[in-house]
Amino acid sequence: MAGRQNKGVPRVAGVRDWSPALEKLLDVCRHRSELHLRNPRVPLRFFFSSRPFAVSFFRFLRYFAAILLGCLGHDSRLSLFFPMVTSDLIARANPWLEDIVSYIPGKPIDDVARELGLPPEKIVKLASNENPIGPSPKAVAAMTEALTKAHFYPDGGGYHLRKAIAQKFGLDSSNVALGNGSNEIIEFMGHAFLTPGDNIVVADHAFVIYKLMAHLFGASAIEVPDPGLTADIDAMVQAITPRTKLIYIANPNNPTGTMVGTAELDRLVKEVPANVGIVLDEAYYEFLPNPPDTLRYVHETGNVILLRTFSKIQGLASLRIGYGLANPELIKLIAKTRQPFNANAIAQVGAIAGLQDEEHQQKTRALTLAGVAFLQAGFDKRGLEYVPSSANFVLVKVGNGKAIFEKLLHRGTIVRATGEYKLPEWIRVSVGTMDQNRRFFEDLDAVMAE
Repeated sequence: MAGRQNKGVPRVAGVRDWSPALEKLLDVCRHRSELHLRNPRVPLRFFFSSRPFAVSFFRFLRYFAAILLGCLGHDSRLSLFFPMVTSDLIARANPWLEDIVSYIPGKPIDDVARELGLPPEKIVKLASNENPIGPSPKAVAAMTEALTKAHFYPDGGGYHLRKAIAQKFGLDSSNVALGNGSNEIIEFMGHAFLTPGDNIVVADHAFVIYKLMAHLFGASAIEVPDPGLTADIDAMVQAITPRTKLIYIANPNNPTGTMVGTAELDRLVKEVPANVGIVLDEAYYEFLPNPPDTLRYVHETGNVILLRTFSKIQGLASLRIGYGLANPELIKLIAKTRQPFNANAIAQVGAIAGLQDEEHQQKTRALTLAGVAFLQAGFDKRGLEYVPSSANFVLVKVGNGKAIFEKLLHRGTIVRATGEYKLPEWIRVSVGTMDQNRRFFEDLDAVMAE
């Protein structure tokens, strides 16, 4: 059937389907066999040692080897058989992209199961600060119903979700921007304000996405030392230059779990020039028993934006839905930078239901606080240095962080190595269920004893 593709055979980028090579080989074999029948006195090997046969045969072998490597999951070795196609277009790419290192997420369970041959149900993932009990049942029900309307485009303006968020926090819908995860709001701010030569100010051990996103727009990041792995507000204000467009504070911070208080935030808002944007990333604020009142900055200023997400306490990480809260003029500006339909319909209805399910949030918060206490007590018992956490994870010093990460991985426990955060001696451990937390300590004791 014309155009039909064999789904059982992997495709190689830039290479035609393998079947023409096989057909060519068979044609050569058929032709040579016919010649042998017409010339029986000539040895058969003569016909199959000719150059056309050799070329066809080895071409087929090359495709067969590539297919075999693809089936075995060794895609990276395909270049041995099919050199990468280069283009003059690449040479014209923005030069600052050369130095960008892509963000490295926590390893998915399926990847670990496939790479190490472990049963997925035996793997514990404590790497990405996810909700261990999953999304609200009410959110699941709402999303299931919404699937029947998946053939319609979503509400591009996110009217109902923006209204629900605004009502939740005593704001107006004009104060709310939706993103494909709160990370997309970071990208919006880059589109709106950053050009080559500009800079942002961040703490030395801040969430790495801020720096990566600045580099994406040709801007640089001024990384300010953070004594005790806590943002130094005064030093960050002093680091501002005439080319500074944005200053980022994650509160609580990932991966350290530290935070700054109301007095420091008030000082930041007061001392940062009005023409510099202040981005307060509050992805973990729901886990705080008494969070700072940052909503008043939305009412009182024009240069502060709060970032929040449904990925953490709401348990909707795979849906990629987050939001920003700011002055209407700032929201209106960054809305010009977003793609149409950036927040999908399933995510919108799930987020509304999750936002309204206070019981599920309280259950998650209680589990998280108990889990943090359990992890920290376990580290105390083992004499391991850790950073007291205000989030749903704990940063702990284990010596060679990458080696411990790898050893835990091979036992089926996924944590997060923090070398990319300039913390090579540490790992970050997300709170799981109590059974998962106990499993982590069992595996940690085993690998530390090796």
